[in-house]
Amino acid sequence: MALPDRLNEILDGLQREWSVARISLSVDVEQADRAALVLGPAVPGRTGATFHLLVTATPGGGAVPGVTRRVLARLDDLGIRARLALTSFEAADPAPAPQAEEPHGFAAQWDALEASLPSDWSDLLVELELDSSDFLERGALLLGPVNPATFGVEQGFRFRCAQRFGYGAAPQMARRSLERLDEEGITGRLRILRVLSDTRPVATQGPVWRLGGRAV
Repeated sequence: MALPDRLNEILDGLQREWSVARISLSVDVEQADRAALVLGPAVPGRTGATFHLLVTATPGGGAVPGVTRRVLARLDDLGIRARLALTSFEAADPAPAPQAEEPHGFAAQWDALEASLPSDWSDLLVELELDSSDFLERGALLLGPVNPATFGVEQGFRFRCAQRFGYGAAPQMARRSLERLDEEGITGRLRILRVLSDTRPVATQGPVWRLGGRAV
């Protein structure tokens, strides 16, 4: 088998995404010096009549497969008999997983948060933090339907949401109010502070949370 074909056989047997292959090439002792001249462009290491080729999938640190094939073909042309063997190889580093973009608008943040809730959620306490205090006055007006409160928030609001009944705005009303913020370019972050599932109030409109010693 021609030496370039033997190299192809070795490389084809590696994982699809390989980065470095270390290959030993052995020749007869009387041909070693002559082979060293031919192999020069591949910059091999040498131990007696054995050469150590570093083949890299991309340029840098060794010889790319094309360069290695050319010098091996030259050995064949000169009738220098050689034996190739794979010594070791390194797999390419896996590509980093794409990072999911965080939702930017309040409505998109609401959709992402709601999707993360258990299906039987019943009551939420939601905090909305604004990017600028300039948004406070207009934001309070646009969020009026969800009864926003400023307690405990330096630059934003808290409001309650109830899925079926009781204290808090309906999810549809909460989302529509958040859409109004998006439509006027008001930006910030949304987070859920408290969540309850499948509550069944008796003689009351819903659960009461206490934050900082105050009922909310």
